[in-house]
Amino acid sequence: MKVVDFIKKKSEILAQAQHQFQLKEWISPTIRDYWTEFLNKANNTQLASWVREHPLRPLANDNAEAQPKAIVLHPEAQTLLIELSNHIGQEIHVGEWLEIDQQRIDQFAEVTMDFQWIHTDPERAAAESPFKTTIAHGFLTLSLLPVLTESVNPDEPMYPTAKMAVNYGLNQVRYPYPVKVGNKLRARTRLAKIEPIKRGLELTKEITIEIEGCRRPACVAESIVRLYF
Repeated sequence: MKVVDFIKKKSEILAQAQHQFQLKEWISPTIRDYWTEFLNKANNTQLASWVREHPLRPLANDNAEAQPKAIVLHPEAQTLLIELSNHIGQEIHVGEWLEIDQQRIDQFAEVTMDFQWIHTDPERAAAESPFKTTIAHGFLTLSLLPVLTESVNPDEPMYPTAKMAVNYGLNQVRYPYPVKVGNKLRARTRLAKIEPIKRGLELTKEITIEIEGCRRPACVAESIVRLYF
């Protein structure tokens, strides 16, 4: 049935409509989706003026945005949330020093297939590099975040009540100063934010990797960790 014939057939019902939602109740879903086109095709001026004066609004259970469900935390997650909330903005960890030797740099080059001479050729680096020695890959420094923050020790987990900790990602990473072979690194961690998620907590940490004896850091990163309970 054409739209125009459909409208004419229902004209008597429309004339008796008392509520602005009544029209939408009997219009087919297809016409609801193409409401503008429906109006253009409607040559019944009385109907057109009526619907323009009474714009359709979604019914309570039709196309309404679903409200987010409240997150119910595991009791141990709730306890940790309360505990860590008291430390937001504070430094929560300072790691031990770790030396970066040429063997570690070469092993990282093997794994990543990044053999750029500034990392793996000490003789050429001494002659041509402005640093006069080899330097660690930036990604090598970044990859050491777990051990530098002591978050991967199975014997002494940082969050023992959590079943699992997941590296969710990084918001930003910078390498302000190169790590020369023989340098020692350590990480300082500040808790920036904590918020509940489904089945756990999400922690945002600001991590600064220091170089022993150097004013500028090797790396500054904002790390996202998710704890599941």
